[in-house]
Amino acid sequence: MAEIIDGKATALAIKDEIADKVKLIKKNGGKTPHLAAILVGDDGASQTYVNGKVTACEYVGFKSTLLKFDSDISEQKLIEVVEGLNAEDDIDGYIVQLPLPKHISAQKITEKIKPEKDVDGFHPVNVGRMVKNLPAYVSATPFGIMKLLERYNIETSGKNCVVIGRSDIVGTPISILLSRKANPGNCTVTICHSRTPDIKSHALNADIIIAALGIPEFLTGDMVKEGAVVIDVGISRVPDASKKRGYALKGDVKYDEVFEKASYITPVPGGVGPMTIASLLYNTLLASEKQIYK
Repeated sequence: MAEIIDGKATALAIKDEIADKVKLIKKNGGKTPHLAAILVGDDGASQTYVNGKVTACEYVGFKSTLLKFDSDISEQKLIEVVEGLNAEDDIDGYIVQLPLPKHISAQKITEKIKPEKDVDGFHPVNVGRMVKNLPAYVSATPFGIMKLLERYNIETSGKNCVVIGRSDIVGTPISILLSRKANPGNCTVTICHSRTPDIKSHALNADIIIAALGIPEFLTGDMVKEGAVVIDVGISRVPDASKKRGYALKGDVKYDEVFEKASYITPVPGGVGPMTIASLLYNTLLASEKQIYK
């Protein structure tokens, strides 16, 4: 039976630590960290997520700016907004909330963000620095996973880790972070994906499983060995007539089955999710202190 990794409590602890540092900065007459967010369109999930970031900024004592635009904004106009934020000295870091409308290239917009202000960690320069084990802004979800492993004192050195999913945002970066010479780290990492034959055989050999493929309840109890550490990154809305809102939130892990076999497990919701905003705040604090790009 697993111990639950409480992402909500861990994220709150990190935010409290950041708030204490901000109070000290202000007491000493320093600059208040400032995070900005660009939101395009009226996607409900994106709106909720950005509002959560604004609330979190208030909690830790950051300044925050939210820039909203209609979904028909041109790509060129959005590039001009990004370039304006690049030049704004008071803004330490900013994010462009994804997804963007189909007529706008998310890659093009990401590459226009100044790496020193890319607190989402998506710019190729930050990704490259992360790969080279140089100081970088690490994207929020992989960063959050590493913090959970660290704060729960989960041994990773010499362990077999299977990452299910190879996205640029989660699967690929977490595989690099867990394989490098660090703590947490020093894992032997296998990445499984849609073309991997017999994922079950790989999963059964894993001491640590990172499930990040976006398929509800993909990882079942018969795919997990006794005592494995299971980190569930997925979150999907599954129709459920018994719920007032008409759906249930499910992770990539069949929780009830895997809970009985794992040594540690993250729930959905309340596991990896809350760590993303805490990680974003952490990166913004680093940006305000010029810790990465000195």
